[in-house]
Amino acid sequence: MSELKRTPLYPVYAELPGVRCIDFGGWELPVQFSGIQREHDAVRQQAGLFDVSHMGEFLVTGKDAERFLQRVTTNDVSKLADGQAQYTLMCYPDGGVVDDLLVYRIAADRFMAVVNASNIDKDFEWMRSHLIGDASLDNASHRYALLALQGPSAADILQAAGAAPDVLALPSFRFKPDTTLADVGALISRTGYTGEDGFEIYVPAERAGDVWQALMAAGEPLGLVPAGLGARDTLRFEARLPLYGQELSDTITPLEAGVGFFVKLDKDDFIGKDALVTQKADGLPRKLVGIEMVDRGIPRSHYPVYAGETRIGDVTTGTHSPTLKRSLGLALVDAAYAALGTEIEVEIRGKRLKAEVIKTPFYKRLPKE
Repeated sequence: MSELKRTPLYPVYAELPGVRCIDFGGWELPVQFSGIQREHDAVRQQAGLFDVSHMGEFLVTGKDAERFLQRVTTNDVSKLADGQAQYTLMCYPDGGVVDDLLVYRIAADRFMAVVNASNIDKDFEWMRSHLIGDASLDNASHRYALLALQGPSAADILQAAGAAPDVLALPSFRFKPDTTLADVGALISRTGYTGEDGFEIYVPAERAGDVWQALMAAGEPLGLVPAGLGARDTLRFEARLPLYGQELSDTITPLEAGVGFFVKLDKDDFIGKDALVTQKADGLPRKLVGIEMVDRGIPRSHYPVYAGETRIGDVTTGTHSPTLKRSLGLALVDAAYAALGTEIEVEIRGKRLKAEVIKTPFYKRLPKE
């Protein structure tokens, strides 16, 4: 059995009381520090600090960098200005998803693509095999550590940690590529994967511990707690943010997964466009829907979903919502059963229990007054 990989922050939190680490795609990562419910609530009400250094960072450079990214991703990279990021996807020719990712435009000839940890090698080979013209690809993942500071107090904590005013003023999906935090050079963005306000802090791997400690020291009076993968999953689920391998995969298209907004079918040709145009024209065979249990039970990933005696799909993610205190799920079902209010059944431990299709996202933060 191969040894699990560890992020540069592992030594910082490995000895903390209560931390529990698990094998997550070959990485030894914390699933929780003080309990998923507590960490989840902290992010909804104050803030949580996540180690997401396992994510992959690719640098795309050259005068044809934008043209290359236009070819391999579904969103319109040409709409980005310097200092702006966008959510996008890479697709196979049949419309299935290679990965979902963030693209950062640092300059006209310099971009950064941030990909899922479990897909780093696959994504790099996919992108490398489709390089065109004067475009170069560099897997810089080992050089970066990535911290995610999430929650309504995130900006106040960054301010207390000495972040520059222009960082604190960043609009959503904007970033500063050359700033500092705790005397460490950093790229700081404002995107998030929890449904709350949040910042991502990219720093040299060897300085990650200094930044983590500085943020925890600045944030403790403001309710900041370290948070693990467990809370990260429940938070993103309540906000209906997809997870690759569950809501997205090589057999699920972006249109079926409900992220068609990030697929620009009117832009120039990109890999998978023909299949997605056809799927949209023919009508989606499946749709990702929200479900709520009517009978008592918790829907879990891969549980079968039925309408009468017909199996119509599967749960992709489900849990008892820590915020809403309801048993909720996301399910990929035959499109004929996707209407709000449709009565369905979820098979849980051999029993079919009643559920209903409901509106998503389950949780949406209120705008600040």
